[in-house]
Amino acid sequence: MLRVEGIHTYYGSIHALKGVSLRITEGEIVTLIGANGAGKTTTLMSICNVTPVREGKVSFRGGDITRLSSDRIVAQGITQVPEGRMIFPVLTVEENLLMGAYLRRDREGIRRDTEKVFDLFPVLRERRRQHGGTLSGGEQQMLAIGRALMAQPRLLLLDEPSLGLAPIVVENIFEVIRQINLAGTTVLLVEQNAQMALSIAHRGYVLATGEVIMEGTSEELLNDPKVRAAYLGED
Repeated sequence: MLRVEGIHTYYGSIHALKGVSLRITEGEIVTLIGANGAGKTTTLMSICNVTPVREGKVSFRGGDITRLSSDRIVAQGITQVPEGRMIFPVLTVEENLLMGAYLRRDREGIRRDTEKVFDLFPVLRERRRQHGGTLSGGEQQMLAIGRALMAQPRLLLLDEPSLGLAPIVVENIFEVIRQINLAGTTVLLVEQNAQMALSIAHRGYVLATGEVIMEGTSEELLNDPKVRAAYLGED
């Protein structure tokens, strides 16, 4: 479904990604794990052409999307939930969701998808007329995911969905990610909580200083001594 081939991305003179390659098959949850500054977020931003790729290629469903504008990439079926959630604080919950559907014109479909989001996150139904900025961190993360789903993505990119959230909220968010995947959406997950990410992912890649240093099934990575020591806090 997605193929990233040897991409190099820079921030000015800083060489952030150094030949990153990965692939995602339709229906998978794939996770990127690694320390802060490893290049995980930059990989997502490069896929969406928010941070342009200098060398290499990104293909989605057989087509080259490396140089497409970000809105055209959304139209192709890739949507990102950014780190820090980035909801619109002065808009209501419902207005935030409608912003996720800005490329769509099917009013009835938008109404149905809004109800689907409310079914996934019942608390958002209760808060539908509340301003986004008044929600808790967990509720804002739910809203950010719901807003992304309103674009009807084939591939959902999630950047640090557990960041700053209480453990019980994190469990809820990850269960919803699993449900979203089971309903047919492919997921690429960037996550600092490697244990949690690998518990729901099919496969994973380990990034360090802008390079993929390891890949495998989730089970293989969970059982690898180097991964356990470096990212799971185990000796």
